[in-house]
Amino acid sequence: MKIYMLALVALLFGCALQALEVPQPKIPFSPAVKASNLLFISGQVGLDSKTGKLVNHSFEAELRQVMDNLKKQLDEHKLSFDDLVSTTIYLKDMDRYDELNKIYGEYFKNKFPSRTCIAVKDLPVKASVEISGIGLMP
Repeated sequence: MKIYMLALVALLFGCALQALEVPQPKIPFSPAVKASNLLFISGQVGLDSKTGKLVNHSFEAELRQVMDNLKKQLDEHKLSFDDLVSTTIYLKDMDRYDELNKIYGEYFKNKFPSRTCIAVKDLPVKASVEISGIGLMP
């Protein structure tokens, strides 16, 4: 009842209602799901977790943010890039394939996971690249 009263007062007097928080709709997926000894990491795009905005001033910056976001999911489950057994990459421009490989390869020390790279027409938030992964848990 109080929220409705505050909203009504704000509407009547043209005030901004900063304290009223409207819950944002959630996208129906989990960032990562454990199943047996596998960790399935949902596709990561280059969203900066601090700003909520796509890092898109360059392809390299966006891809590095994607890899950082992937690392955050791995870190949360005490895994590293070397624990990834498979990744799927969705790329909007296959002309970026060589650049992708160069940057992507920097994140692995001991071995590369299996990988599929798929050209796509579009991605969420107008991203240029999205990467999902499957990690092996000890």
